[in-house]
Amino acid sequence: MMNKLTYPFESKSSLSDDLKIERKKASTSLAVKWAHTVNSQQLLDEALNGDFNVIEPDITLGKILKDGSVLSKVAHPRLISSDLSLGSFLVQVKLFNLDDPDKIKCIKLDFKSIEAFEAALDRLKRTIPKMNHPIWLSADIAECPANDSHIPSIEAKRFPTSCQKAQFKQAVLSLGWTTQWSEDPIEGTSYTSKNIAATLTLMKENNIVDTGHCITFPLRAGVAANSESVLHELIRSAEATNDCTITIWSAPFDYVSFKKLRQLILLCGTTKIYLDVPTDQSNLSALRLIANLLRSFTKRSPLYFSVGSLVMFLINLLLKKSNF
Repeated sequence: MMNKLTYPFESKSSLSDDLKIERKKASTSLAVKWAHTVNSQQLLDEALNGDFNVIEPDITLGKILKDGSVLSKVAHPRLISSDLSLGSFLVQVKLFNLDDPDKIKCIKLDFKSIEAFEAALDRLKRTIPKMNHPIWLSADIAECPANDSHIPSIEAKRFPTSCQKAQFKQAVLSLGWTTQWSEDPIEGTSYTSKNIAATLTLMKENNIVDTGHCITFPLRAGVAANSESVLHELIRSAEATNDCTITIWSAPFDYVSFKKLRQLILLCGTTKIYLDVPTDQSNLSALRLIANLLRSFTKRSPLYFSVGSLVMFLINLLLKKSNF
């Protein structure tokens, strides 16, 4: 069975088995490339033909330009109408993946309201079981302390409950927190034990832990960097029942302590983290270098602990000297 959180994806292609294995060895979750806000037909065409692993549209409720029908559409919440419905989006990605299995695209549907999600349920129930590619269902179901502007979250219980009832076992559930961040350092702002406990309780109350869904927790980089201890507890607790990862993301203007973020990545391990950060954000290449070096020592061997510890020491020494 295909691991829904591994890239590049397994596919039926003409590639030799050895080459497929080498491709997998050469990639990590931190190397995944994301196409964001793919909210129009033109942007979808560009994403399908571009060098991306994941295509992420915003899903809202509104009108489609062609006939004025009100249904789940691919668009930013501020837009009233769109030229691309969710149904058309799903069909086009499926056909692309069938036609070119060596370049399979994953879909991450970012639902901006509970109404948009519930309007899409019938379509998703028909489509997801027939998909030939991974799909993530994403929603911010709670608020964290950094949400100064009080951006509304999707109603906490309705999203996971509906996912569980619909039996989307094939889908990865991306359960996040709404946040507002700043360009300036904000010491002490972090995800709290209360945030973590509330999310774990929601998973339990809505039977997410019983179904064994794959879960990823999207975390804003600047806030996550200040939250090492509680995020370690989040992963440890969620891993007891579910296949779990975290997705670290940021906007170009975010302030991020890269020293703290580096420590978080070292703590969690490269197999547990997706890095969804702007490519022009400073020090990103260093983060990826760390990930690739660490990945070389993930296989347990008689020398694993001694060599791995030496590599960790040298990496930290190098980064300290470079003020990273």
